[in-house]
Amino acid sequence: MKVTAMKSSLHRSTGPTMPSWQISTLKNGLRVVTTPMPNSQGASVNIFIGVGSRAESRRVNGVSHYLEHMLFKGTDRRPDAITIAEAIEGAGGVLNAYTAKELTCYWNQVPYDMLDVAMDVVSDMVLHSRIDEEEIERERTVVQQEIRRSHDQPGAWAGELMSLAVYGDQPIGWSIAGSLETVQGLTRDDMVGHIATWYTPQNSVLSVAGNVTHDQVMALAEQHLAGWNGGLPPAVIPAMNGVAPENVLVDARDISQCNVSIGLRAIPRVDPDRHPLTILNNVLGRGMSSRLFKEVRERRGLAYSVGSGISRHTDTGSLTISMGVTADNLREAITVSLGELRRLVEEPVPEEEMTKARDYAAGSFRLGLEGTMSLGQRAGENLLLLGEIEPIDDVVNGLRSVTAADVQRVATRIFRSDNLALSVVGPQANADDLRDLLTIF
Repeated sequence: MKVTAMKSSLHRSTGPTMPSWQISTLKNGLRVVTTPMPNSQGASVNIFIGVGSRAESRRVNGVSHYLEHMLFKGTDRRPDAITIAEAIEGAGGVLNAYTAKELTCYWNQVPYDMLDVAMDVVSDMVLHSRIDEEEIERERTVVQQEIRRSHDQPGAWAGELMSLAVYGDQPIGWSIAGSLETVQGLTRDDMVGHIATWYTPQNSVLSVAGNVTHDQVMALAEQHLAGWNGGLPPAVIPAMNGVAPENVLVDARDISQCNVSIGLRAIPRVDPDRHPLTILNNVLGRGMSSRLFKEVRERRGLAYSVGSGISRHTDTGSLTISMGVTADNLREAITVSLGELRRLVEEPVPEEEMTKARDYAAGSFRLGLEGTMSLGQRAGENLLLLGEIEPIDDVVNGLRSVTAADVQRVATRIFRSDNLALSVVGPQANADDLRDLLTIF
């Protein structure tokens, strides 16, 4: 079969063993990226849709996530969830999906000789799901139970509150799953309209990694996805700047410890300071050799678990410190953590510590790309959100080029008293008692 592509480009990294990828675009605008891994026994098939919870209005908050559930509930050819699952599991594979702030992904992973089955099933789900009224009502309770489960897990709920404390009452600050009330109000028309608006080939990427060839994937993409129609999606409302006015959110519960999140607005996905921020985060709170772990846990014994992480979006981002402490240690743990932020602003990181942080960042990045799933996910997400795939070696070189001055500059940029937010779920927690702690200088 001759494959027609509007655009094709091949990207290769400079390392001798780095995987290469090839990108083509179908006539309908669907971008297809393959990452061949000839020695692999598997193939990962991923369809990314460029819509997540930040594209939703308040009334339909949670529709992207609810719809993700519904695409597993049956198509004309596979009338129920069991038939869909058996098609992939019967081929020796696994399937799932996830919804984020800015994308939805449907994926499966199969032995490489079952690629045609994998492509058929995921394409059928995305293009031909019934969205049956009876199934919507049955799944409504399931989605609401998922929301309740998150609420009942104090650490997870502290994270939900942190998103709202950092971003405020706007779509990017709302829960991905929505609320019990918004989910209760969602209708089939809401879901069908969501598909018509956002589930279009020009707003999507097919990413396949594994023991496959680009021509093989393109032939299957033409067979299953060339008839997909639809244009460009609407623009998403940009995030408002600054942390929320209500930047301290507390849920007092009679449990054994306080689950704490300290958050700050950070930087967008493609900001020039993205690599220095990664190194800063490694120094601050990633791993057992990080400053937070050593100071909060090892030296003071305030917490069993403590660390920091980064979230990046198109036009904004966040850095969050998370830990679990007793009520008696809550104020000290917050104060000590903020002291580590202040130290990163005031003092350059010693070169030995910088070297360890750079090596850890580069090494963990490489090790995280060992399998078909990780490579397929990275290629698809990069192409969807960035419009290109950043070569692996470029990322590694960027991380290794970060200096102590870069880290201190980014710390000064982000670690400000007017940029702090706090969430706590636990005993004796009181917002008024904690608000006075939120200062770095």
